[in-house]
Parts: sequence; C-alpha cells; structure tokens
Amino acid sequence: MKQHTVVDSPCGPLTLVAEDGVLCGLYMTDQRHRPPEETFGERDPAPFGETEEQLAAYFAGELTEFTVALRLNGTPFQRRVWDRLRRIPYGETRTYSRLAEDLGNPAASRAVGLANGRNPIGIIVPCHRVVGSDGSLTGYGGGLHRKRHLLDFERGAALFPSPAGRGAPPRVPGASAPSDGSAAVV
Repeated sequence: MKQHTVVDSPCGPLTLVAEDGVLCGLYMTDQRHRPPEETFGERDPAPFGETEEQLAAYFAGELTEFTVALRLNGTPFQRRVWDRLRRIPYGETRTYSRLAEDLGNPAASRAVGLANGRNPIGIIVPCHRVVGSDGSLTGYGGGLHRKRHLLDFERGAALFPSPAGRGAPPRVPGASAPSDGSAAVV
C-alpha cells in the first residue's frame, strides 16, 4: 500500500512516497519523470517521520549521509547505478563516465545518465552529484537551478561546517512553498 505526504524544503515542496511504510519516492515539483499524482496513494504523514527529520538535518547542514530505509524500484542496472550514487561523498561530484567505470563498463556512461535521470528518490539518492565529463552541470530531473543550489549548499556546508550546523540554506530561486499548509521540513 502506498502513502504520501508533501513537505517544504529550500528546494520547494517535496513529495515523499512510501510503499508498505518504506520510502520509495522523493519528487520535486515539475520534476521530469515524476509519476502521476494518483499513483502516490493516500495522503498520510505517518510513515515519514524519520525521513522528515533526516531531510531537516540535511538542509540545516547537520547531516551528510542519509540512513533512512529505501525501496528503490527499478531494473537491476538502475539499482546498481543508484547504489553507486549513494557512495558519492557529500560535497563531491562524479562524472557519468567515472560511474560507468566504477560499474565495470566504461562504455556505459549514457546508460548511467539515463538511470541517473530515473532516480526515484532525489536528494537522498544524490543524483545531483553527477556532472558532465568537463565538470559542467548537465541534466537534472528537478531542474539545473536546483542541482546548482544543492551542490553549492553541500560545498559550502563542507567548506564551512559549524558545530551547531549552518541553519537553513536560502530557498532556491523559483522554488515555491507548498500552498496547502503541508508540514515543513526546515
């Protein structure tokens, strides 16, 4: 059984989706490859307490690695790519070709890019940390402005950590707050 909730973030509203109580989706507004709303199940914030806490800590600059349980639904190749994404350290980036090499198939950088674009759990499975071979920002399902914001935020938090955290980062330009009174993450 699927359930969902919508939480606020500096990237705008995030839709969290759980299947049998396990996080299986984190989607931004206007995200490419976002499933239809009717597939998210009933609205119920109950299964998302830990996810909301970890997202709040991430956006406060206090968490660099998520530990929430995930259900990554995809092909075996996609799941291998998504597993590699989770190994990219906070504040760092990798190229599509480097990920393909890490998977043992240097010629698969395009397939890696396609799998990266189908990541169902953005931010937590950090597909925003993948860049072009020349270090340029390339496609991001949530929009390049959000990718830039997340990378700048992580680099800033990694460069200037403080024991009390950094506080909430500024909102992404163009990201809106939920208009339905949803729970806030930050």
